[in-house]
Amino acid sequence: MQLENKTAIVTGGNSGIGEAIVRRLASEGANVVIDYVAKPDDAADLVKDITTAGGKAMGVEADVSRPTEIQKLIDSAVHEYGRLDVMVNNAGIEKRHSLLDADEESFDLVVAVDLKSAFFGTQLAAKQFVSQGGGGVVVNVSSVHEDWPMPGNISYCVAKGGMRMLTRTAGVELGPQGIRVINIAPGAVATPINTKTLNDPEQKQKLEDAIPLGKVAEPSEIGDAVLFAASDAARYITATTIFVDGGIMQSSVGL
Repeated sequence: MQLENKTAIVTGGNSGIGEAIVRRLASEGANVVIDYVAKPDDAADLVKDITTAGGKAMGVEADVSRPTEIQKLIDSAVHEYGRLDVMVNNAGIEKRHSLLDADEESFDLVVAVDLKSAFFGTQLAAKQFVSQGGGGVVVNVSSVHEDWPMPGNISYCVAKGGMRMLTRTAGVELGPQGIRVINIAPGAVATPINTKTLNDPEQKQKLEDAIPLGKVAEPSEIGDAVLFAASDAARYITATTIFVDGGIMQSSVGL
C-alpha cells in the first residue's frame, strides 16, 4: 500500500479525473478528503464505495476559488485524520473563447478556479506540512495546455501556464522543507468535457490520429500518474511537469 496512513485532499474530487484520482489514492491506503461544489450525491456515493471496500474517505463541500474554503478543507482533513500528507489541486473549468471575445467575468472565473485555487491550495497545504513536520506533496493537475497553445481557449491556457510556473517556483522554494510540488499534465481524456468530440466519429478519429499511442486516455490513467507523483516512488521529483498525453505534445501530426 503506497499511501497507507497518508491523508490526501482531492479538489473537484467527485467527478471525472478527480473521481479517478480519489479511487486510485484510496485503493493504495490513503485517507481521502473529497472536495465538491456540486452533485453532493455523487460525492456521497463515492465515499460509500470507498468505505464499503474498506477504505477511508469523507466529502467536504468547498468552493476552492476562495482561500477560506481551502483552509476549511485542510482543517477538516486534519480534524478527521490527524494530519495532511498530499494535496491534489485538481479542480478546473473551461470557458472557451478567443482573446478578442473574452469577457472579464469569464476570465476571472477560469483563473479563480484553475489557477488561484492551485496557488492557495499549494500555499495553505505547505503551511500545514511545515507546522506538522515531515514534509508533504502537492500535485497540481495541469494540462498539456500549460505549454501548448489552444486558440479559442485562451483563459484556460493562461491559467494552466500560470500553474506551470507556480509548480516550478513553489517546488524550488519548498524543497528545503521536504515538500515536493509536481504538475501532472493530461492530454485528451475520456471525461464529460470531451463527450461531444468522442461522440463524433470524424472528430474522434482525427484526435486519435494525432496521438502517437492512438487513443484518448482513461481517467484511471491520470489517477495512476497522480499516485506515482504522490508516492515515495517519485521522492526525487519536484518543481516539474509530468505529461500524461500519449505523446501528443511531441507529435508532428497536429490537430
